[in-house]
Amino acid sequence: MLARVTGALALTLGLAQPVGAMTGCARDAMLVLDGSASMSEIGFDATAPTRIDEARDALARAMPRIAEVRRVGLLIYGPGGADGCSGIDLHFGPIADAGGPIIDAADALRPGGLTPLAASVQTAAEALNYRTTPGIVVLVTDGNETCGGRPCALGSALAAQGVDLTVHVIGFRVQYDPFAWDNAEAQTYDGGAVVAKCLSDRTGGLYVDTHTVDELTEALEAVLGCAVIGRQPDRRKSAG
Repeated sequence: MLARVTGALALTLGLAQPVGAMTGCARDAMLVLDGSASMSEIGFDATAPTRIDEARDALARAMPRIAEVRRVGLLIYGPGGADGCSGIDLHFGPIADAGGPIIDAADALRPGGLTPLAASVQTAAEALNYRTTPGIVVLVTDGNETCGGRPCALGSALAAQGVDLTVHVIGFRVQYDPFAWDNAEAQTYDGGAVVAKCLSDRTGGLYVDTHTVDELTEALEAVLGCAVIGRQPDRRKSAG
């Protein structure tokens, strides 16, 4: 698993300009964080940290450094809606010094609900004014779309309509249930259907598979820090 993470991050750095080139950090970003019920599931070891516990740790490590160089906004999906699929909470659009507010929101999060991936990423893109303004969406998810959305179709639409919008997808401790996913868009990656990868594939972003706090921290810093900048258009298409 670590080999996949390392390979993806090496690709990220291979596409980057020197760290001193700040052009990429001028693009605002939206972090879309999975707050669905599965993020708080307890496994066979009841003493082991849950996904949301480890995600909080990774955000606490990564966001202070990221916030020094990029304006970031936050959207959390899962809890709080009138039904399992309507809990899409746009906390705030891109702001300076977002590290503290993002960490505080993650600490206060009590996971619940399902996984409206497509609707959440669409809302985040709208918050970036993606049709007229370059931007980055980073989706952190532990699984597939479960609310009937079509991430692949959305990825194509964002690529066609957006002005330099890139969607990066970070899979965190993804578990694939073959009986829970019957959407026509389902595709097989690394032995499981992770349809969210369509979003990165079709917008020139990266998909990174992570399973530990260290891997998630590294992935967040790679896609939101200053390393992922200055991509050449023809190479961006092969980055996913």
